[in-house]
Amino acid sequence: MGAVQLALGLVAVAVSLVAWGMFVRTVARMVAVIRLGQPDATRAGPFVPRMKTLVTEFAAHTRMNKFRHVGPWHWLVMWGFLIGSAALFEAYGEVFVPTWGWPVLDHWNLWHLLMELLGVGTVVGGVALAVIRQRNHPRRADRLSRFQGSNQWQAYFVEAVVIFEGIGILGVRAGKAALGAHELPTWAAFVTNPLGQLLPASPDLVSALAFIKLMGAMVWVYVVAKYMTMGVAWHRFSAFFNIYFKREDDGGVALGPLRPMMSGGKPLDFEEADPEKDVFGAGKVEDFTWKGWLDFTTCTECGRCQSQCPAWNTGKPLSPKLVITQLRDHAYAKAPYLLAGGRRDMAGDEVGLTGDNPYAGIDVLAIAESERALIGDDGGVIDPEVLWSCTTCGACVEQCPVDIEHVDHIVDMRRYQVLIESNFPSELGGMFKNLENKGNPWGQNAKDRLAWTEDLEFEVPVFDGELADDTEYLFWVGCAGAFEDRAKKTTRAVAELLHTAEVKYTVLGPEETCTGDPARRAGNEFLFQMLAQQNVEVINAVFEGREAGKRKIVVTCAHCFNTIANEYPQLGGNYEVLHHTQLLNKLVRERRLVPVAPVSEDVTYHDPCYLGRHNKVYEAPRELVGASGARLREMPRHADRSMCCGAGGARMWMEERIGKRINVDRVDEALGTAPSKIATGCPFCRVMLTDGVTARQADGLAGQHVEVVDVAQLLLSAVRRGKEPLDTPTDEVGTGTPLPDEDK
Repeated sequence: MGAVQLALGLVAVAVSLVAWGMFVRTVARMVAVIRLGQPDATRAGPFVPRMKTLVTEFAAHTRMNKFRHVGPWHWLVMWGFLIGSAALFEAYGEVFVPTWGWPVLDHWNLWHLLMELLGVGTVVGGVALAVIRQRNHPRRADRLSRFQGSNQWQAYFVEAVVIFEGIGILGVRAGKAALGAHELPTWAAFVTNPLGQLLPASPDLVSALAFIKLMGAMVWVYVVAKYMTMGVAWHRFSAFFNIYFKREDDGGVALGPLRPMMSGGKPLDFEEADPEKDVFGAGKVEDFTWKGWLDFTTCTECGRCQSQCPAWNTGKPLSPKLVITQLRDHAYAKAPYLLAGGRRDMAGDEVGLTGDNPYAGIDVLAIAESERALIGDDGGVIDPEVLWSCTTCGACVEQCPVDIEHVDHIVDMRRYQVLIESNFPSELGGMFKNLENKGNPWGQNAKDRLAWTEDLEFEVPVFDGELADDTEYLFWVGCAGAFEDRAKKTTRAVAELLHTAEVKYTVLGPEETCTGDPARRAGNEFLFQMLAQQNVEVINAVFEGREAGKRKIVVTCAHCFNTIANEYPQLGGNYEVLHHTQLLNKLVRERRLVPVAPVSEDVTYHDPCYLGRHNKVYEAPRELVGASGARLREMPRHADRSMCCGAGGARMWMEERIGKRINVDRVDEALGTAPSKIATGCPFCRVMLTDGVTARQADGLAGQHVEVVDVAQLLLSAVRRGKEPLDTPTDEVGTGTPLPDEDK
């Protein structure tokens, strides 16, 4: 050990002690901050499924690869960081002793090959990610850039350090090769052996290169220790925990059912709840659970959620990414006040800190942050226009590579605004009254729920207090299917197809009421509970005496489907629920419905968000389009990347005053496939798309022949007409165009 080695080694150790000390202190503080959130015991287990999900998602990069042009490069960088850490800590020994290497591992050629690949992969991956970021820079593309609003200097800093460290791995290995520290075959050192021949055999050079590599890493450690909100760096650690503690322990994303309202880690009981003590949604940042705070911490600002958001893409102020980062910045800015015991009551008065000078020792910025409203158009953390622009379509949750639960957080904020502040868009007031007084959002009379059955050539069986033994399905018509003129056509088509297939079913008629979906997505959890409990009681009475496997419900509305199947179990309603496209497809496969003549038209299919992304039903409706004989033309955004129609999240009952109308944007995309029909499987989607087509026809941008239909209507046309059966059952030949590679 020479003087150079000793000097560089001591400096490296001194700098590292400071940097690592700051890092450990920041981690401890970060954990304390995250624990400020509300308790949530649902994340505790089970261990094996959660760990399996964690390993799958990070090792195979299953979610990162949803952007296939990014996934492989990030995979290289990730492994370069994880396993490359061994090269970083090896540098401490190499500074003092240039020939030093890890015991045992240093004598394995395969280990050296791995280090070689990691060095090359880290450099290549880092450069590729930097190029991708530059090509998508917001200065060039404005809202088309998913990085609009992201902190660019932090991202470029991290990518620069990644590239620097990759070069450092290769540089030190090349210096050791020149020194003759190892006799490695070329295949195990295919880059550094040739480089070593260009370098002098100098122990001082190896120590200097190891020192430079260490200092680069310590700069990174120092910077991230100073910025707890630097998600693009901290996600390297927090993402593992965020994935492990995701809402669904089976690995599914946080879509389908909403989380029930929680207070103190337990479901909120409205009969005993006290607004002064219990948490009603999220009215303050500390009302979010600790998992919510972990979500905020983990956001990498990659903007994938933003790039898929229908509100953002049509000029609305909502960006799921910016919602999360604004909550993160607010949470960490307010944290010193909360850690000191600060707390404000509903009127905004301080009740947690007392004394003559209660704020002594607390950062003045933290005190100022504690006075900000979470939602407000005058200095609030989240603008109301942002909060109410969300359609709850779930595109953000579906695409997030680190499993952030945007929709749950947005609905929690809506819950507080509705239940405590009574502050919501004026249009929702009428809908809430209609739901409460009439049991449907249109305010129609319950006695008219069977009006759709008029003039049918067969009798629709109505539940009369006792379910016949041979009745297989309860046909849940839904409010739209009963009252909305366009949706009635779907209801009639499904009823006729079930009649043709000799399926035994019954409908509730006046006994049916709204499932509560629009109320819940709008934040009115109390009204949802009232409607849902009433429906569960009715349905349980219908199925009384039937075992679980024979409690079957078929629905035509994607929102009813999601609510009854996924949210009624929270209230004791456990049923086997089928969407009508699933049941009809089953009947076609069983040859109980035989399409006898093709619908020789070009059809594009719109995936309803609450059927597709929220419940992963993609194939059944497409197979029905194929069974009808129509030619399916896929839109660019389809399946799990389908564009929302704009009706979800109770947006169907709110005016769309900002930017381009979402339904028109979706119709423009559909018209780009040159269809004669736009098919869908949800009455909300059908209403929105029909309005969009009508608008475009008025503008002269769509032919008068274009119409919006339900998939069931296509099938009914094919079943009714002609004499010759189709030769090919739908379960043998797939229909539709494949997803483009970049969308897979």
